[in-house]
Amino acid sequence: MSGSSGSRAGEAAVTGDDRRPVLLAAPDKFRGTATAHEVAAAIARGAEPLGWSVQQLPLADGGEGMLDVLDVLGGERQWAEVHDPLGAPVRAEVLRVGSLAIVEMAQASGLALVGGAEGNDPVGASSRGTGELIVAAARLPAVTTVVVGLGGSATTDGGAGALAAVEAGGGIDGVELIGACDVTTGFVDAAEQFGPQKGASREQVAWLGDRLRRLARRYEAEYGVSVDGIERSGAAGGMGGAIAVLGGRLRSGYEVVAELLGLRAALGACRMVVTGEGALDASSLTGKVVGSVLGDAAGLPVPVPVLVVAGRTTPEARDAAAVLGAAVVSLSEQFGGDRSVGDTSGCIEEAVGAYLDSPGAPVAASR
Repeated sequence: MSGSSGSRAGEAAVTGDDRRPVLLAAPDKFRGTATAHEVAAAIARGAEPLGWSVQQLPLADGGEGMLDVLDVLGGERQWAEVHDPLGAPVRAEVLRVGSLAIVEMAQASGLALVGGAEGNDPVGASSRGTGELIVAAARLPAVTTVVVGLGGSATTDGGAGALAAVEAGGGIDGVELIGACDVTTGFVDAAEQFGPQKGASREQVAWLGDRLRRLARRYEAEYGVSVDGIERSGAAGGMGGAIAVLGGRLRSGYEVVAELLGLRAALGACRMVVTGEGALDASSLTGKVVGSVLGDAAGLPVPVPVLVVAGRTTPEARDAAAVLGAAVVSLSEQFGGDRSVGDTSGCIEEAVGAYLDSPGAPVAASR
C-alpha cells in the first residue's frame, strides 16, 4: 500500500519475553460491550497467569473501531467538521500516519449518529459528510493515501452525497483512495441487503434499489465507470461505488488492517491465537476478523491452534470454525446473557483462563 507506514505494530508484536511461548490476542470488538483493545487486554489477563507471553494485536475489518486499533502505528489525530447523515454538524477524526490518512465513514455518516434505525431517514440519509471527511484528510500536509473504513453507515445513497462533496471540495487529484470493507456486495444489491438494517421498509427497499440502478447508469454515463461490475461496490449502501468512481480501490478491510499492523509476522511467531467478536454467525466467516484470522492461522506452514471467544454463537458458525481447527467458547452459554453483556471483559478473562487450563488445551512451556 503506497503511503503506508509499514508494519511496526507487527514487529513489536513478535518481540517480547522469549522465555515464554507467545499467545497472540487478535480480536475484533464486541459491538456495544467491549472495544477490541478491551477484549485483547481481557485475553491477556486470562492467559498470562498460565505462563503465556501475550502479544495484544486488536483488529478491525473496516467498520467502527478501525482508527482505535491503528493508533498503535503512531501518528496524530485531527478533527474535521462535517455533516452527519441527516445534515447536522458533527466532528469526525482523521488519523494521519506519515503520508497515510485513515478515516471511518461511521464517524461522518454513521447509523449511530442518528440514533440507530429508529432515528434514521433511510431514504434521505446522505453520505455527504464522508465526502467532506475525505477532502479534509486529503488536504492534510504530505498525505498521499486516504483509507476510508466503509462500515456502520446510515446511508443507501450510492455514495452520491460523498461524490458531490468531493467534487465541490475541488477533488482529490494525486491522492490514492482506498475503501476498506468486509463485504463483497454488488452496488444495487446494497438496498436489499443493508436497507432493512438502516430502517427501510419493504417499499423503501424497493425504491432504494431503483434509485441505485438509476445512479449506476448515471455513473457509467458521466464517469465511464460501471459500478455494477465491481465487487464490494455495494459496501456502505453503495459508497463503495463512489470510491470506484473517484478512481479509488476497494479492498478487504481486514486485509488492509492486517497489512498495516504486520499481523502475518505476528501469527508466524506465536504458538496460540485467541480471537473473537460479539456474535459469531455465518457472516463472521466471510471477510470479517474472526473468519479471516482462522483462515490465516490454518494456512500457516505449521498451523497454530485458535480459540474463538464470542458473546453468542450459532451452531452453523461453531461447526464451520471447528472445520478450520478452532475451539469456540460462547460467553452467553457459559455465563448467561446478563453477565456476558454486563461484564464482557470479565467473562472473556475467565473463559480464556478456563479454556487454557483445561485438558487438551495448548500448554505454556513454563507450566
